[in-house]
Amino acid sequence: MNSRSPAPGTTMAADEIARVMSDIGGAARAAAPRLALSTGAERNAALLAAARALRERRSGILEANARDMRAAQDRNLTAALLDRLRLDDRRVEAMARGLEEIAALADPLGTVSAEWTRPNGLHIQRVRVPLGVIGIIYESRPNVTADAGALCLKSGNPVILRGGSESRESSAAIHECLLAGLEAAGLPAAAIQLVPTADRAAVGQMLSGMTGLIDVVVPRGGRSLVERVQAEARVPVIGHLEGNCHVYVDRDADLAMARSIVLNAKMRRTGICGAAETLLVDRGCIATHLGPLVADLIAAGCEVRGDADVQRVDPRVRPATEEDWRTEYLDAVIAVRVVAGVDEAIEHIGRYGSAHTESIVTRNARTADRFLGRVDSAIVLHNASTQFADGGEFGMGAEIGISTDRFHARGPVGVEQLTSYKYVVRGSGQVRP
Repeated sequence: MNSRSPAPGTTMAADEIARVMSDIGGAARAAAPRLALSTGAERNAALLAAARALRERRSGILEANARDMRAAQDRNLTAALLDRLRLDDRRVEAMARGLEEIAALADPLGTVSAEWTRPNGLHIQRVRVPLGVIGIIYESRPNVTADAGALCLKSGNPVILRGGSESRESSAAIHECLLAGLEAAGLPAAAIQLVPTADRAAVGQMLSGMTGLIDVVVPRGGRSLVERVQAEARVPVIGHLEGNCHVYVDRDADLAMARSIVLNAKMRRTGICGAAETLLVDRGCIATHLGPLVADLIAAGCEVRGDADVQRVDPRVRPATEEDWRTEYLDAVIAVRVVAGVDEAIEHIGRYGSAHTESIVTRNARTADRFLGRVDSAIVLHNASTQFADGGEFGMGAEIGISTDRFHARGPVGVEQLTSYKYVVRGSGQVRP
């Protein structure tokens, strides 16, 4: 953060916000050349030092989070938002391990992704470079502060982090650990900055008032946030609107496997974007599979909304409406529909889905291949829970989010997705005729 910036949470007038954001952007832009030319060893040292700081300052982080949690509960935030906000020993340790896993990844910068020699002797290489200054706008989850800061550092990008007001104190405590890592490695503190105000005007500055200072914006939050970013941003945006994820249980599915996957996909953590929101069941197995699947969900505390076939199986099922097929609940609610087979499941996903993550459960390899090949989502799985839609589970250490875009990045946005490339051309005096 710029030395002139006020402490996090400070209330500022509009002109003061504009000045502070300009200072932050200028500091990030000034740090970009140093970070782009830093060695992989320097960036890794910063990440490892930050991981140590997270462990050493765990009690302070949890105290800050407790204050955030009390304020959130006073505001009557939903159970899903409270779950996203909550930190405990396990989640702090997961942040520290995530930083270490990112440090262990191969250095993406300077990697030659392709090279060739032209008939005239010109030798051309495509070389990976940082994207530039990245602005990340996120809600509730304080762990995004650590994940996003670490991924941007590893990929050589200065980052400006604007967390939600709900996680203000938690994010500030985590940010201090990242700064400790940068200092230990001799890298500029402006490489990872935290916006010091929760005022929405700061978001507006990042989207349209910092042209030339921010190169790309990544929103991570609910539909209203992402829609605002996509509507107002004057720079490229990497993001997704929502995760309306599906599990399709085929007639050839192993029942025990299907029960395990469906329950995990919906109920492991209901507030994440990879949680299943709709269950599709093949009509060919409703006599054997539908009842147990519905009973498992209800027993786990999940509200089930279903079509007429599902309601006949269990009287506790509530009627589903057309809107239910489109809804990302982020809660212990699921919509269940019976379909005529894999093609109708694919059609349903194409009509109602958000192109995020879909799973098929089946022992039939041909059916699985049909589903995996024809479902046009960022992540498709066979015989696995949708909750694996996570950069850490993909071996990326962490992620900034799951992109459903087709431009630049799709799926988990990790270190590689935060780089671009340039062409390096070496000649021996060639001129163009």
